[in-house]
Amino acid sequence: MRLWVVASLGLCLAELLISTVTHLVYGLYIFSSAVAFDIVEILNNHHLRKLRIWETVADIYSKPNIVDADRSRDIGNGPYFEGYEVAPIVLVHGIFGFGKGKLGGMSYWAGAEKKDDRVLVPDLGSLTSVYDRARDLFYYLKGGTVDYGEEHSAQYGHARFGKTYDQGHYPEWDENHPLHFVGHSAGVQVVRVLQQMLAEKKFQGHENSSESWVLSVTSLSGALNGTTRVYLDGMQPEDGKTIKPIFLLQLCHVGVIIYDWLDIAWLKNYYNFGFDHFNMTWQKVGVSGLIESLLGNVGPFASEDWILPDLSLQVSVELNTKLQTFPNTYYFSYATRKTRKLFGVTIPSGLFGIHPLLFIRALQMSQWCYPNNVPLPYKGYNDEDWQDNDGALNTISMLYPRYPVPHPHCWLSPEFKDGHTLQPGVCGSHPLYYQPRKSRGTV
Repeated sequence: MRLWVVASLGLCLAELLISTVTHLVYGLYIFSSAVAFDIVEILNNHHLRKLRIWETVADIYSKPNIVDADRSRDIGNGPYFEGYEVAPIVLVHGIFGFGKGKLGGMSYWAGAEKKDDRVLVPDLGSLTSVYDRARDLFYYLKGGTVDYGEEHSAQYGHARFGKTYDQGHYPEWDENHPLHFVGHSAGVQVVRVLQQMLAEKKFQGHENSSESWVLSVTSLSGALNGTTRVYLDGMQPEDGKTIKPIFLLQLCHVGVIIYDWLDIAWLKNYYNFGFDHFNMTWQKVGVSGLIESLLGNVGPFASEDWILPDLSLQVSVELNTKLQTFPNTYYFSYATRKTRKLFGVTIPSGLFGIHPLLFIRALQMSQWCYPNNVPLPYKGYNDEDWQDNDGALNTISMLYPRYPVPHPHCWLSPEFKDGHTLQPGVCGSHPLYYQPRKSRGTV
């Protein structure tokens, strides 16, 4: 018995070490890549600036009476998109994501925001809760000071007001100027919560808001029903809100608290977890506040007002009971999978077909089972339904909001062509990356 306990503990610590090293190496790789990209960009801009100076001098002497008409191109159309008839698109990042202006010149969306001025890429808190991010997103678009609400702020122990946007990125946003939203991973839940807030007129001073401000919602590998990965990373399966003592998320907790407490301006301008409204900096809480935060007595990890609890199956079920699929909005989802069946066992689809950071988790998620002594997250839960995954999210969660009660949904044909009628108020799941199993009874 004692040998079994020691072996189990050793295996757990080994897994923790491998996961920690893998995530740290990947994080450093991303950060160093961003710095390297910025250095190259600065050098290139410096070189181009010199070339432009010489070209301007040459142009003045060779064509003194000709005005450079191309200079007007640098002005652009500003944040208002005047003259555009096509609704802008808002791209909402997922957990640990970032928006335009963070991590230097890197792009979370593979440069989509650089291709068209109508593509908006907000930088929302990478670890803040779905609720807080939805509030941030509204004021990012409309402008003004972020108001998290008196009741919510008091309940979770943070400041009521956050960042101020002197100029909204789409201030004319309303029913006559709706927006398309694309959410990746946890980002789609942010959009759904925002739309519900608009429908319930939850923004003070904007009582004319409605769900019609959202023209469409597209989910890319979206966490529409949560993910079992949160339990592997360290969330308690009993409630989906608290963290286990010795797990990856505890290390994340410590790192984030210290990062925010140090409050190094240039570093937080480069990347921010989004917890500024918790006022955890050394200037405001001192050493005693740091200790209290690390012990989990105060802060977002103590109040459970951060993103991981929102991605648990329990909280996702609670969220789906409150969120509506609105009849005049178009909904789409794209699901991904990096697992397959081999002799009746679900395993990762290949060693080289999946990112090394996700391979271990893909294997673990495909074998994970809900503990026998813990109440199931919803009626009818079945471990096998949650085995297919992409290393971060379970494929079944990406299809459409289905727990505890399925929202209206349908399958979009791979041969979908112009002329086919799209139906609002129904989540159209596109099987481009995923083919549903018939045994699941999906339609």
